[in-house]
Amino acid sequence: MATYVILSRISPEAFSDPFEFKKIAETVASKIKSECPDVVWRESYSTTGRFDVVDIVESDDPKQIMKASMIIRSYGHSTTETLSAIPWDEFLEML
Repeated sequence: MATYVILSRISPEAFSDPFEFKKIAETVASKIKSECPDVVWRESYSTTGRFDVVDIVESDDPKQIMKASMIIRSYGHSTTETLSAIPWDEFLEML
């Protein structure tokens, strides 16, 4: 399976109470699980800096990754940037 990194920046207008974010995150996860069955979630991180959330996902279908990113954008009130990723050892072998 191909690995992707989805970087998300949450809109400041997405919620007024930080506890509301948990409900938003649950909604996004539920939507992706039901609408993107070929996407396997590996890791999620809350980060400081330019992006608020970093998700590591896998799929053989890039269209499913694109759909998951759109779900994050719409239901998560975020902007996203999606990167294709190759494990370091595989990258070195490729050279």
